[in-house]
Amino acid sequence: MGTHRFLGAAIAAALSAGCAAQAADQTQIGAGNPRAEEIGAASPLVQSAKRLLIGNALRIQDPGLRAQTLDAVTNPNTCIVHRIGVTDAVKAQIIQELEQAGLVNPADAANITGGVTAGVFPPVLDDGSACPHLPLTFDATPGSNFGGHHSYPGGLAVHESFNDQSAINFADTYRGEYAQATPATLPIAVGTSPAPHAGFINQDVILAAPIWHDWAKMMVFQWNADGTEFTELNFGGTGTNDDFGAAGDSRTGGHHILSVAEAMARGLSPEQVITQASAHSAPTLGNEFKVVNWLRAAAIVARIDPVAKGFLAPDANGNLRLPPLLGLGDGVNLPANGQTNLLLEYQIHNLSDSDFVNSIPAVTEAQVLLQTVAPQFGFDPTNVAVFNNQFRNVVLAFLSPERLSTIYSNDGLNGVIQEIDKLRERHII
Repeated sequence: MGTHRFLGAAIAAALSAGCAAQAADQTQIGAGNPRAEEIGAASPLVQSAKRLLIGNALRIQDPGLRAQTLDAVTNPNTCIVHRIGVTDAVKAQIIQELEQAGLVNPADAANITGGVTAGVFPPVLDDGSACPHLPLTFDATPGSNFGGHHSYPGGLAVHESFNDQSAINFADTYRGEYAQATPATLPIAVGTSPAPHAGFINQDVILAAPIWHDWAKMMVFQWNADGTEFTELNFGGTGTNDDFGAAGDSRTGGHHILSVAEAMARGLSPEQVITQASAHSAPTLGNEFKVVNWLRAAAIVARIDPVAKGFLAPDANGNLRLPPLLGLGDGVNLPANGQTNLLLEYQIHNLSDSDFVNSIPAVTEAQVLLQTVAPQFGFDPTNVAVFNNQFRNVVLAFLSPERLSTIYSNDGLNGVIQEIDKLRERHII
């Protein structure tokens, strides 16, 4: 199997050339969206992941949060609340505010047709109306940029279902280790919590944050006609002095900030929204400025005052910081040094979003494998549109890169061929 473990630089180079995303007009709805909808809707993997997420959303106890979460995920006619009435003039004003606040670097949009405007405001249906609509459903949306983790139709549902289960398990373990008590109410470690919905950690937030975190990928990662994806704009900083004026880089994927903006616009609680915003970095160990900047950027996009709404609070130096929550704090400014504004939910959500550690290597390997075996199934990897739309995206949506990578590790290339052959036998490819 050793000779199969690495397929060589030549194949990797061919993969890079054959699968590189093609520049497209990102001011228009993705031309490849309909094909992606077909693939994701037919995949048992995608559909089962979506059912798991819906089941978890139904377990949310707070009726408002439960209703908003289900509407955002399951309602094909849901309104994009932060885009209601956002005309071209409003878009220009928002972008100007982001630039003036040092929360977007125009140079980062150089490779996006439509520039910063297209990156912050991906094209949607009924744009600027009283109820703009999403251009993709969960069935069709990938989990990240083309070639990244879960980058196939429906990969978003698979990614989020894994993360949601991870968050549940992390919360259960934290409760079991630190929240159980003897009859004298002193803590004892029992390993696994016997009452996962008991206090200590807000189970509603644990369930909802992973579902909300990547919601805006249904706008950001639309599909091009050749089966590649839109290019994502990173913003939420300029990449230079983002740490309260000191050197620091708080730029992150636009989907993250736009999802937070939607949660804000829908009136979700600060506890929920800040937990959601902590996915890409826990606000600890010197990284609080990143989460603060993402909240600032999202508030500008959502057109709300983040301080008045309880998402941020000033410290003794006048810097905006995460607020003390859950009745903590004494009504005065936060101290300039140290942190007294953390919830365990923030760190749990950040930990639960770490599947990329395995998923990115898996998709990188799987794409090389698919390039290699494609001719045996009648596909030419250099014919990018046909290869992506009829083979690559289909195989990954039905089998997953993680499964193919694991099969390859155990059974080599022949095992991968046998697995893909199941799709040919069923006339899926």
